[in-house]
Amino acid sequence: MSFKRLFTTEAVKGTKNYLDSQHKYEWIRTVIYFAISLALFAAGFLTTGTRNNLLTIVAVLGCLPASKSFVEAVIYTRYHSLSGEYADIIEEHSQGLYCLYDLVFTSRDKTYPVSHLVIRGNTIVGFMPDERLSETDCIKHLDGCLKIDNFKDVSIKLFGDVQKYAGRLEQLKALAEDASLSRNIGNTLKSISL
Repeated sequence: MSFKRLFTTEAVKGTKNYLDSQHKYEWIRTVIYFAISLALFAAGFLTTGTRNNLLTIVAVLGCLPASKSFVEAVIYTRYHSLSGEYADIIEEHSQGLYCLYDLVFTSRDKTYPVSHLVIRGNTIVGFMPDERLSETDCIKHLDGCLKIDNFKDVSIKLFGDVQKYAGRLEQLKALAEDASLSRNIGNTLKSISL
């Protein structure tokens, strides 16, 4: 368990099992924040004998970040990491490729959980197993976000079938790699995901 991870996710976002582990950190942070507010309120009440004191104000203000953390914990609880059966198939075919796991993209209308993404130069392919979501809407959203960051002519394809996705991963290995472009696109995608 990393103390730093309670406050920043930069180092682990996009890694395998990110969502399943992050929701635990979110709940721990939420409990800590509420405990601090409760402790401040109790300390003020015990020292003055009344709730009308400065520590009560600080405790109430401390509930703001605690409530924000609670909302984030609930959001992370809704989404889960890539299941083991899919992960084994995908890992077998994604050796040597720049991969991102467990990304959840939010637009004004919908939320798009993408379980796995591979970036090879200006080509992005992803695995989105939830059949209820529109792959084309997610592609439009991602394309728009990438264009804002000046990534033009990026090809994006999302798959719902793991076997078709695995086949496309094998094809990607033959493409020329621009590692810096892949990392820059990956950093943009990580920054706009949950």
